[in-house]
Amino acid sequence: MRILFVADPLPGLKPAKDSTVAMIQAAWRHGHNCWACEADAISLHYKEERLHSSIFARALRPTDSNQEGTQASGSSGGLSLPLSWAQADPLEQMSANDFDLAVMRKDPPFNSSYFAATQMLSALEQAGLPVVNRPSALRDHGEKMAVLEFPQFAAQGLVSSNIQLLKDFSKRHNKVVYKPLDAMGGAGVFVTASSDPNLPVILEMLTQNESQAIMAQVYLPEIAKGDKRVLLINGEAVPYSLARIPPEGASRGNLAAGGKGVAQPLTEDDKRIAEAIGPLLASRGLFLVGLDIIGNRLTEINVTSPTGFQEITAQTPINVGNLFIEGLEKVFKA
Repeated sequence: MRILFVADPLPGLKPAKDSTVAMIQAAWRHGHNCWACEADAISLHYKEERLHSSIFARALRPTDSNQEGTQASGSSGGLSLPLSWAQADPLEQMSANDFDLAVMRKDPPFNSSYFAATQMLSALEQAGLPVVNRPSALRDHGEKMAVLEFPQFAAQGLVSSNIQLLKDFSKRHNKVVYKPLDAMGGAGVFVTASSDPNLPVILEMLTQNESQAIMAQVYLPEIAKGDKRVLLINGEAVPYSLARIPPEGASRGNLAAGGKGVAQPLTEDDKRIAEAIGPLLASRGLFLVGLDIIGNRLTEINVTSPTGFQEITAQTPINVGNLFIEGLEKVFKA
């Protein structure tokens, strides 16, 4: 297959940590050709009653090195890009017809630019280019709010911009996690109690003075054993989760916030949750999903750019990148 990865800037990808790199390397091992572009490199043209696309992308070819990427920054225009894990050829103007599949791997926040990118990809999909994850499904499944569809598995929570309701939730449950709806990596997350004198200020800031809804969830003490990332590939769970364990004295297990990633076999509760909702999400075009589970409670459903491939692969007999590409081959008949 000819696979286009719509991703964040290549120099920022770290091969030891980044799941996008794991996907590309696995695609090479399976004999596929890979290109990469950023979301703003896609243009659409309407002429002669047809949709035409213009995509500025780089062909990617393997190198012998697997070290972290260079610190290059900014656009390199038509020049080749120096990466230690890949040879990134000069930018080439292409069209959707040049690819068999697009994989959307741009990180949140899910802002207006991200929303517009999903609309562009939807247009390409309608013109015949399959996109993983399906752009309409990305728009329909907010990563924090998606758990509301599955209250039987979710941690107790509240989504609101009303500060009084958020305070009342804290009074009922005492220790509460407050978080924005559009961030990632633990950004903007607060763990606090109803007695915290800073609580009003925290809520004013997160809700932007009641103009923006946020999520409140009951604090789960099982976080000390890790915030588990359970990966679903086409509705089936990878046999190992990645438990993100908070540093001593901290409350967030996100790897981006300093958490330690420890791979471990799925628990029976992990399997129960995954088996219940995985096939449904896959039927909606969510080929790759990352469930966040603390103890036996679902806290988030990540669909934009779930990660954890490299850590699970390094610590277990499972190569998650290979599972991902093999899953694509089955669905798209490579």
